[in-house]
Amino acid sequence: MGEEFTQAAIGFAALLGLMLLRAPIGLAMLLVGAAGYQHIVGWGPLFNYLKTTPYHLFSNYTLSVIPLFILMGALAERGGLARDLFGAAGALFGRFRGGMAMSVIGACAAFGAVCGSSVATTATFGRAALPELRRYRYDPGFSTGTIAVGGTLGILIPPSVILVVYAISTEQNIAKLFMAALIPGLMATAFYLCAIWVVVRRNPELGPAAERVAAPERNAALLRVIPVMLIAVTVVGGIYGGVFTPTESAAVGVIATLLVGVVRRTLDWEEIKGALLNTAETTAMIFAILLGAEVFNAFLALTQAPDLLAQWVTEQNLPAYGVLCILLLFYIILGAVMDELAMILLTLPVFFPVVTALDFGLTTEETAIWFGILVLIVVGIGLTAPPIGLNVFVVSAIAKDVPITRTYRGVLPYLATDVVRLALCVAFPVLSLAVVRLLT
Repeated sequence: MGEEFTQAAIGFAALLGLMLLRAPIGLAMLLVGAAGYQHIVGWGPLFNYLKTTPYHLFSNYTLSVIPLFILMGALAERGGLARDLFGAAGALFGRFRGGMAMSVIGACAAFGAVCGSSVATTATFGRAALPELRRYRYDPGFSTGTIAVGGTLGILIPPSVILVVYAISTEQNIAKLFMAALIPGLMATAFYLCAIWVVVRRNPELGPAAERVAAPERNAALLRVIPVMLIAVTVVGGIYGGVFTPTESAAVGVIATLLVGVVRRTLDWEEIKGALLNTAETTAMIFAILLGAEVFNAFLALTQAPDLLAQWVTEQNLPAYGVLCILLLFYIILGAVMDELAMILLTLPVFFPVVTALDFGLTTEETAIWFGILVLIVVGIGLTAPPIGLNVFVVSAIAKDVPITRTYRGVLPYLATDVVRLALCVAFPVLSLAVVRLLT
């Protein structure tokens, strides 16, 4: 087992070296994977592999769901749906202490049902909610921290681009993963709301109450969110009810979001063109990472390191939950310094065979689905945890006058609830599997 692990270890070291040199992660994985592949089997097999792999990878019909969900989120953002959601939530709850912060969380959860991107959700509500939070004299660090963690709901509430990538990489059912994410996503929303209640109860100056909104204005705000709620119910409910496949649901969501924006005249041609360009750029970035990961994973498969590692772990008779906790801790550490998509694609070829070889009293499919949700949760933690926390950097780029250290302090109460939620989902797999078992 020594030579295989040496080859894999050299590959990982070279990959990390290129990343430290700021090489794009997709390019780094492609170069290292190709070099390792050539070293093991030669130039001819490498060229034959590269000749066919990109076509078979990108001709996969399932991949079309990624640009569709990204486009739906881009159209929703530019069509003002996020602003409407925050306005309605603020009209309902703003009069309570911490109510505007709670409105951010609630609106992010609703927006997550039409946008599968954490960064997009964070950026959208950074622009839509931050001015209002400032107007009501909310603490700057508390405000930016709330927006940063609210953005993670963009990947926790189905649909989620990260879950789609996980499903494709591990050959799992996308609809079942979306079902499994529902309860943990709602738990995240509820836990964040509880965190706000505790924080403002201890220090009321962090989130003062806003003035009560008059009934006509409140009703008007609620009417404006009916379209986005209908879209969310159609997209997510269609998947859960078996009416649409995830790809069909995404297509329906794109058309519905576009029609709502055009009818309400919040989407003109320039906005639509901007959404299309943004979708193309984001999709190209994701697909480049997918291709790089495919080649790097082929190199790892040739070394047989993942299978040998899984076999070794099984032979050691280590507690299954102990191994799982070690892997999740590694994910949290890695997620704090690495892009979440690259992290998942880089680690799944090694970690997934290990997890599926362990006995948790579940079927192989249930273990794969449950592990996907746990990975999703730790990815959310990594998006806000120091020292990198991508969502924190996104909101800091919008709120340039708020020191990033204050934002990290604002995030800490929410991170505490994330750890509790992760522990509950690890201890009770039924939280992730209940909806799947009920609807399938």
